[in-house]
Amino acid sequence: MGIATVNPTTLETLQSFSALSPETIQLKLAQSESAFQSYRHTSFDDRRQWLLRAADMLENPDKSQQYAALMTLEMGKPIQEALGEVKKCAWVCRYYAEQAPLFLASQTIETDAQESWVCYQPLGIILAVMPWNFPFWQVFRFAAPALMAGNVGILKHASNVPQCALAIEQILVEAGFPEGVFQTLLISAQQVEMVVKDDRIKAATLTGSEPAGASLAAIAGSQIKKTVLELGGSDPFIVLASADVDAAVTTAVKARMLNTGQSCIAAKRFIVADAIADQFLEKFIAAFGALTLGDPISPQTNVGPLATTAILEELEQQVQIAVAHGAQVLIGGQRWSNLPGNFYQPTILSDITKNNPIYSQECFGPVALVFRVADMEAAIALANDSPFGLGASAWTTDPQEQDHLIKRLDAGAVFINGMVKSDPRLPFGGIKRSGYGRELGIQGIHEFVNIKTVWVK
Repeated sequence: MGIATVNPTTLETLQSFSALSPETIQLKLAQSESAFQSYRHTSFDDRRQWLLRAADMLENPDKSQQYAALMTLEMGKPIQEALGEVKKCAWVCRYYAEQAPLFLASQTIETDAQESWVCYQPLGIILAVMPWNFPFWQVFRFAAPALMAGNVGILKHASNVPQCALAIEQILVEAGFPEGVFQTLLISAQQVEMVVKDDRIKAATLTGSEPAGASLAAIAGSQIKKTVLELGGSDPFIVLASADVDAAVTTAVKARMLNTGQSCIAAKRFIVADAIADQFLEKFIAAFGALTLGDPISPQTNVGPLATTAILEELEQQVQIAVAHGAQVLIGGQRWSNLPGNFYQPTILSDITKNNPIYSQECFGPVALVFRVADMEAAIALANDSPFGLGASAWTTDPQEQDHLIKRLDAGAVFINGMVKSDPRLPFGGIKRSGYGRELGIQGIHEFVNIKTVWVK
């Protein structure tokens, strides 16, 4: 796919961009390297002020509306969710502006030396390969800790959100960060390898698909460069007999339909105890039926278009193959044609056996898979029977069950009686084929620094 803004609601190509030439890429990398040599010596206070100015811009009512509308235009996010995303970006900026000096303070360690300590120093240029589904948030949750740590950033954003990518660079420039400290490279996927292999790039982070992550990790590994990967997920949403069913259903719908279901940490597999399964399903189906599907620029819209035609076609094929293998459609199951864009009906599938291809796949769109189980042990076994391990949500009012679920669920995050979500204060990332490394929290800012041991006698 070329680098272009294609409105997923109308399928109209609004603006196209040419990929940067190899010569221009080299110039930008040289600019980044030069910027790092001086930026690494700036004070925490200077970096803090620049990041707080970025937060102010993101929270400005006129600008936040502009940024949100840009997301909606380029990848179809419902406008109310887009506004929430802009607000969350301001939050992560303020969080690291305040916490980075504490997170990166030297730690004295008692040893046989006269003095010994651990200090944290920046690495240099960090490449961020970012996805389209949260086009502002994914970038700012990388940029805020990386810049506060004294690194400089290069962004290779998804090819369908080029205007978001350019807007983010402009925000950071206008906030006062020195020239070259954060740059957007409008380049193709094929050009990423050249950038990763450049000696000036010290590490890379990627949020995206499993194939993209494997490719980046292989290239970086050949150069002995660190990577952090946040990849796919097929998060379980477990509802046991003691759960508050009404609260679970309300959260289940939001957890599946956020961003029109296009989220790595969306709840995708709903694993429900037989004792309350009929009650849960009746309410779940009714809630899906009450969702408003339509133009994402309308504040009343709950479910917008899928970001690209390719995503729509893949999801449609997944459902068709699942049905051919015995899955039952409880609601939805088809494209929605009231508008010309990439719309798919909110869909619930049941009766999914282990030999059904969709059993082990990630559905990146408004499709929920429902499984009935006898008890908690069966729920845990089914939840863990997945190549993914990003997040898990479990619903029970029994403290012993809660403790068991926390210990036994194979995931980077377990939420009890709540929706899996990212929070600047908590580390975020997965296990198994969902990736490795962590973003956010103190752990996130430590991923891209030299954790240096100092021993003095």
